Amino acid sequence: MSAGTAPPRVLTVAGSDSGGGAGIQADLKTMLALGTHGMSVVTAVTAQNSLGVQGAWPLPVEAVRAQYRSVVDDIGVQAVKTGMLASAELVDAVADLLSGTRAPVVVDPVGVSKHGDALLAPSALDSVRTRLLPVATVATPNLDEVAQLTGVRVESEQDFRRAAEALLEFGPRWVVIKGGHLAGDMGEAVDLLTDGSQEHWLRAPRYDNRHTHGTGCTLASAIAAHLAQGRPVPAAVTAAKEYVTGAIATGFALGGGIGPVDHGWALTRSDGS
Repeated sequence: MSAGTAPPRVLTVAGSDSGGGAGIQADLKTMLALGTHGMSVVTAVTAQNSLGVQGAWPLPVEAVRAQYRSVVDDIGVQAVKTGMLASAELVDAVADLLSGTRAPVVVDPVGVSKHGDALLAPSALDSVRTRLLPVATVATPNLDEVAQLTGVRVESEQDFRRAAEALLEFGPRWVVIKGGHLAGDMGEAVDLLTDGSQEHWLRAPRYDNRHTHGTGCTLASAIAAHLAQGRPVPAAVTAAKEYVTGAIATGFALGGGIGPVDHGWALTRSDGS
């Protein structure tokens, strides 16, 4: 890219993580690390650290809508990623905004934090199913979110297809069933990417590192960054999985609980340090 040329633009619509490991902070770090210009629509403010979420305050719908229109109408976007949307009202408003935006959309249907704290009101689940997932280019639920949204409990790799089929019925073009929480996986972190006809099984080493805060946000943002650069969905998800695997391997301790993945691992390695 020549001097003065803007990189691909990616917008995150998500909550803020004051500890810097997840949420829009993780999204923007990921987007920068992958060579894109990250922009943000803050949907909620959380008081959050390595031990958990101490409080969460959703923003008014008007504030979310105004942020989105400010960015999209002036700067434009090549991809959008959604994360924590907190309430049915915010899910509906964001779905409306996305339906009028001509760019791929990565939906991370955030339900709970890494520590088990609720980040989505139970009343918002129907809105996620009927309004948000239908506008998704790629949906990236983890196994807990799959169970929340579909009732399908994934207990082995044989359950992945059933979970994917249930998610696809809500309308996303592709789904990534993230198997990171799957027990008894023989040392592998296994994900399934499918659109109902193509299947891509993505396997990576499972690292013995408890510092994995922000993995879901990071994966979805990495997919969006690669889509913004023009990659097709399978290539974007494969590259994003590689990036997240490296970030997990080099995750580090912060505070007294679960530390974050290392969003800058590839940059640090490339400069020889």
